[in-house]
Amino acid sequence: MAGGKIYTATGDNGTTSLVGGKRVSKTDLRLEAYGTVDELNAHIGWLAEVSTLPTDKAVLRFIQNKLFVIGSNLATDTSATPLKAASIVTDEDVEKLERQIDRLSAQMPPFRGFVLPTGTLPASAAHICRTVCRRAERRIYALSPNQEIDENLRRFVNRLSDYLFVLARAEVITAGKEEIIWDKDCK
Repeated sequence: MAGGKIYTATGDNGTTSLVGGKRVSKTDLRLEAYGTVDELNAHIGWLAEVSTLPTDKAVLRFIQNKLFVIGSNLATDTSATPLKAASIVTDEDVEKLERQIDRLSAQMPPFRGFVLPTGTLPASAAHICRTVCRRAERRIYALSPNQEIDENLRRFVNRLSDYLFVLARAEVITAGKEEIIWDKDCK
């Protein structure tokens, strides 16, 4: 990308390079996995901008940085290139996310049932992030039979959707609104 160009034109034939140089189809499961992680990261950036919870804005920035780590990990052809230390998700990363889930959960009333993904703009944004996170997790698991996926990476993505759920609840409750519980009779 010398001279400020961001395009290379090497992908015009429907292929792209993994970290390590191997060319793969743009429909490869690996690209689907790290592309969905990238999409999640963009949504989380939006959530960080609209969130009303200052502590969680910082947590969301931590998550965004970790999602770059996860994307890098998934984009690396480990048969040709060993993962760099910067591309590893640690036990401590997972535990940090678990502490944030516990912190938010302790501030909330008991869960009364399935909540509709709404309530406030930040809560709705968190629910969108949660569903994209679940899709990213499915893409990562779809890749698992063909590619060794680090256990902490899988654990982090799984916990992330839980964090996003409790964050959505916290946004509604902090705004002084009632959670809207699913009406199974659709009244």
